[in-house]
Amino acid sequence: MQLIKKIFGAVMAMWALLMFILTMLVFMIPFLLFCYPKKDPLKNIRFITYARTWMQIYLFSIGCPLTVKGTGYFRKGKVYIVLCNHNSFMDVPVSSPAIPGGNKTIAKIEMAKTPVFGMLYKTGSVLVDRRSDASRKDSYVQMKKVLQMGLHMCIYPEGTRNKSTDPLKPFHSGAFRLALETRTEIIPAVIFNSKRVLPAGKGFYVEPHPLSIHFLPPVPVENETAESLKKKCFELMKDYYVKNNKRTSRSEW
Repeated sequence: MQLIKKIFGAVMAMWALLMFILTMLVFMIPFLLFCYPKKDPLKNIRFITYARTWMQIYLFSIGCPLTVKGTGYFRKGKVYIVLCNHNSFMDVPVSSPAIPGGNKTIAKIEMAKTPVFGMLYKTGSVLVDRRSDASRKDSYVQMKKVLQMGLHMCIYPEGTRNKSTDPLKPFHSGAFRLALETRTEIIPAVIFNSKRVLPAGKGFYVEPHPLSIHFLPPVPVENETAESLKKKCFELMKDYYVKNNKRTSRSEW
């Protein structure tokens, strides 16, 4: 049984890769015509608009349809720092298009070097080389500029993928300092089942399963410190994940 599951996962991984390349090449047409020649924030807003349709088609085609809840918490004309849990490489294709309006995600610089895909990656990201102190400092400045442009900033406060059995890894403080310095409310978001679809440690493997992202009510920053904000958001996201994970693993409700 395990062998059959492993073979099926490898076949699905090949199918997922093929569909990603094919849908990306189609997506490149409107991207190059209507997004790439523009400057931010219009460039990013158009990119996210088209990427939303792209990811809906792609995720459905690989047996991982996405359900989004809580978009009503985003008020029109207001920008937010969106915090997401991080379990898998599948998290960015889920979170970025699901966030209403233009947004950028803090992301590793290495992927920007990938041919063709790197153009898209850079459009939707604030790039950071975690090995470089200068790059980390510059990324913090760039995130402030993203918010000033009227775009949401998506951050994974765990820093790296959570490969443990715990609901969340401990949070870093950068997102919360950014929220305080820019007086920007935080919207916590919880992604379900991405670890199941694309698990770490299984190599070339994909398991089809519905995905979901739930946005939670905004967290104000008034009368808070970075530490208190971090603790509050951690507890909110952890409790929500623990309460709802089994339900979303069975079916959406």
